[in-house]
Order: sequence, then structure tokens, then C-alpha cells
Amino acid sequence: QLQLVESGGGLVQPGGSLRLSCAASGFTLDYYAIGWFRQAPGKEREGVSCISSSGVSTNYADSVKGRFTISRDNAKNTVYLQMNSLKPEDTAIYDCAADKSVRAMCSTIPHEYDYWGQGTQVTVSS
Repeated sequence: QLQLVESGGGLVQPGGSLRLSCAASGFTLDYYAIGWFRQAPGKEREGVSCISSSGVSTNYADSVKGRFTISRDNAKNTVYLQMNSLKPEDTAIYDCAADKSVRAMCSTIPHEYDYWGQGTQVTVSS
């Protein structure tokens, strides 16, 4: 079966950093665009970042631009989200997803993604 497994979440102080990982099993991520999404309590799921299957195109939500970096390591079949300068408002469950569609630019629209992981909790608090 196709699976995406997130890891790397946890509790961090404001201003700290975390690196989330999204590892695929049962399929290769080489042919998929990957998106990172998050959902805070009482809020809708929002797109955080995405990277195209080729890795040449990336996109970021305005709220994280300049602080987060998405990357992929095809040899490890893994996509990463490096999160720096974390703020309390970054607290959420973070989920990665895979999009098989061919697009000129990767998408941060949740409904456009085909496969989802279980999520990992990120809590930013002093």
C-alpha cells in the first residue's frame, strides 16, 4: 500500500527550529509533487509549502515565506520541511501529501492532493 509517514514534530521554544520529514513507502516520490499542510485547532487546513516532482518549482504561504524551506532527497525517498524562527502561531498538526498531477507550478490546495500522511504535531511555546 502507498504510505506517507511524517516525523520530526515536537515541542520547541519560539525562535527555535524543527525539521519535518515526509518519507514514502510503497511508491517513489520522484514522480509526485509534495505539499506540506497544517491545521491548528478551530481552523481550516492550510497549505504551507510545496515542491514540484522535478524539484525546480517551490511555493510558500506568505506566513512562512523566508522562515521555512522545502526540499527533497530522492535517494532517500523523502521530502523535508525545515522550519526556522518558529512562532507560537505555527503550532499545528503538520501533514504531507503527494500530488500525481502534472503542473507547471506545485499546488497548495489540499483537494488537489492524492495521498496523505498521518500528521505530526508541532507545538511552539515557551
